[in-house]
Amino acid sequence: MNKVWFITGAGSGIGAATARAALKAGDRVVATGRNLDKVRNALSDLAGDKLAFVQLDVADEAQARAAVDKAMQAFGRIDVLVNNAGYSLLGNFEELSSAQIEGLVSTNLYGVIHVMRAVLPVMRKQRSGRIINISSLAGIMGFKHCGAYSAAKFAVEGLSLSVAEEVEQFGIKIMVVAPGFFRTDLLDAQNAKYSAGTIEDYAAEGSAEAMWSGYDGKQQGDPARLGDVFVKLAGMENPPRQFLAGSDALAAFKPVLEGRLEDLRAYEDLSTSTDGSF
Repeated sequence: MNKVWFITGAGSGIGAATARAALKAGDRVVATGRNLDKVRNALSDLAGDKLAFVQLDVADEAQARAAVDKAMQAFGRIDVLVNNAGYSLLGNFEELSSAQIEGLVSTNLYGVIHVMRAVLPVMRKQRSGRIINISSLAGIMGFKHCGAYSAAKFAVEGLSLSVAEEVEQFGIKIMVVAPGFFRTDLLDAQNAKYSAGTIEDYAAEGSAEAMWSGYDGKQQGDPARLGDVFVKLAGMENPPRQFLAGSDALAAFKPVLEGRLEDLRAYEDLSTSTDGSF
């Protein structure tokens, strides 16, 4: 059966590539974005009765509910939700302002929460659905200058894995995907945000912008191929709950995971020493 996809942040990068992959597979797509003109331009060559455009700033809970209502009016169901919308905020944690952190969390975490809360009643009624939440390699391991971004993405990981336990009984599967470096506009000079302040003690190592901006346009991950992978994952009866995308993600995370296992074994006695007797 052909599926109906609801994709946030569909104006570029992974969101636009996933919309293209789903349409190529014969499915229908609700492509959403805060800047709807950007979404329309990104997918203008695919316009037709299988593609609907809906305005959505994921940080706005009321807009999330309204966007889902419009999706239902257009296609009558939602089979796959892809929570992709988000942006990067980079800088030493102490140099980030509270307003910057709150803005990031509002989009990157609460955006996921708002859209999931709007879509889950639809999927429960259907007794079926797939949710793909886009995390990041920075959502499963730490990186310099990524404290706020990682905090939001780690939270998306925990949210996804926890809610998956609750909704599987309704035929709903939740996957959280941690991509490595993909050629998106996440680090583009027009999109990436950096710390508002500077602290002299950190100055010697150089700025976060100098470190991260050089990766823009040189990432090895191909969003189009990831979109094809999402189509495959969405079609699986028992998809993985956690999925790493990209050889760089695997190469970076394997030693981190092994290191965690080593620590677990090394401090096993100390961990168990906290058990009490009754």
